[in-house]
Parts: sequence; C-alpha cells; structure tokens
Amino acid sequence: MITINAYLGVDIGSISTKAVIIDEENNIIASDYIWTKANPIHAVKTLIENLEKQIQNKDIKIKGIGTTGSARKLIGVMLNANVVKNEITAHAIGTLSLHPDVRTIFEIGGQDSKIILIEDGIVVDYAMNTLCAAGTGAFLSSQAQRLGMNVEDFGPIALTSKNPTKIAARCTVFAESDLVHKAQMGYKKEDIIAGLCQSVVNNYLNNVGKGKKIISPIIFQGGVSKNIGVKKAFEQEVGENVIVDENGHLMGALGVAILSKSTPLKSEFTFKIMEADFDTKGIECKGCSNHCEIICVRKNQKLIDSWGNRCNKGALK
Repeated sequence: MITINAYLGVDIGSISTKAVIIDEENNIIASDYIWTKANPIHAVKTLIENLEKQIQNKDIKIKGIGTTGSARKLIGVMLNANVVKNEITAHAIGTLSLHPDVRTIFEIGGQDSKIILIEDGIVVDYAMNTLCAAGTGAFLSSQAQRLGMNVEDFGPIALTSKNPTKIAARCTVFAESDLVHKAQMGYKKEDIIAGLCQSVVNNYLNNVGKGKKIISPIIFQGGVSKNIGVKKAFEQEVGENVIVDENGHLMGALGVAILSKSTPLKSEFTFKIMEADFDTKGIECKGCSNHCEIICVRKNQKLIDSWGNRCNKGALK
C-alpha cells in the first residue's frame, strides 16, 4: 500500500466545526462538518474520530496540521498544530485554491459574517461583524423556530414568493417583533421568509460590506450560503452572479490545511491523540492590578499551555 502524505485542517467556530484531510495536490481525502454545541474539545474529538473512519483503508501519514476559527488556539494546542491562522487568511487561501480568479468573498456563518476582497490573489481588504447576530445563521434559525419550521426549508420556500415582505432586520430584537407583527397582519409565510432572506442581505451589505467595492467573480460561503433564497437576494442586490461552491462550508479548514504545508509538524501525529483527557480552566492572576484571566489547558492532568496574561507575573509553567 502506498503511503499518502496528507495535511489536516480544522476550522472550529461557535456554531459548527469543520475539518478536512488533503493530499499533496490539495485534493480532499476526507471531510466532516458537525455542530460545536458549546464544547469545542468534544466536537474536535468527534470530528477526528469521523475522519479516521473515512481513511481507515488508506495508509495516511499526517505531515501538517492547521487550525482556524474562534477556538483555533485551544484546538491548536490539543492537536500540536504547526500552523494556527485567523479566519480571513484561511478562507482566502482555501477559496483561491479552488477559484483562483475570485475577487470578492461573502461569508456568513452561525454568529458572525465577513467580507474579503482579493486582487491578483492577495487579500487587499476585509471586514468582519462579530458584535450582532442579526443577519447570521443563528438569526435565521431563531426566526425559523418562531415560524414553526426548519431553517433548511427557508430557501426553496423563499423562491416561491412574488412579493417579499419588508422586515426590519438591523437588530434581532426588532426583526422578531416585526416578523410577529407582519404574520399577525396576514402576510403570506413565503413572503415573510423571502423578506427575511432579503433583510439578511441588506444587513450584510449595509454593515459588513459598507464602503467596499464588490467585484465579480463573487463567492458566497458559510452555512447561510446553502440557503438559495439568500443567494438569490444577493444576486438581485449586487447585479452579479454569485457562486456557491459545494465545499464552501469547508473553505476555512481547506485553507489552513494548505497553509500547514509551510512549516514542519511539531511532533508525529496519531489519531489516538484524541483519546487523551483534555481539560481547560480559567484562573484570575493576582500578580498585579491587571487581574488577567488566564486560560490553562491540561492534557491528562498535566499543564501543556496557558494564555491570557499581559505580563510575566501571570506566566504559568
């Protein structure tokens, strides 16, 4: 059996956790997408187990490990990753590997959104929205629950609307109040849903995309990109075709896996690493007036890393 040199990329966010294993040519050998459920350690353990099952009939040697997303440092420590990168870089590299001519990336995830502008294969500008959930996947999920339906059904239903209802979606609280009001007035459900999709797009363009020069080709990714109602609303607003890649939800993981090729792996990786007992604990340093909150990571009760201190008085060994 031929040994395949491979690279692992993990993108762990507040809502979902994604991972890929790629070969030397950046082909995806294995991939998975699961919910984080507010427990990134357990999510990654499950993810690694799922990936191992997908490659059990292949001789895979992991030569690089990269992590990205909101819990990238924690998971990077767990996996002994050789590359830990921010989401902007990871998403750009992943998207460029499949769409080298991309100029604009729309990304809407579970609790945040971002726009990335690219010129000649280089990120020249970007913006992120992490302060408000309005216009994100979490926002759409909560409205779907309020309407008594699955958010996965939003897209097809939105496409049947001939007169989308205007929904005030600059704030989640106002949007929910407006949605209830419109439903009580007798607006059709498909028109309300189409209006929600439109409001997500308007919120994104007026906040994250404000002042940005949007140039085609445009790639739309993140969990919300699977909603064809939102995709259609984007195309109507920007007047351009918006591309949704079938692996759009994996772009961050793909990008950081590619980046992991750049430096040597810290130590040999084995899938059995996830059998270890990992634990985190926050402590308050009282060494000075900063009172820094320090996060400690332990593996089998042994401290392996910590961060959060702003001076040497808070350094743990």
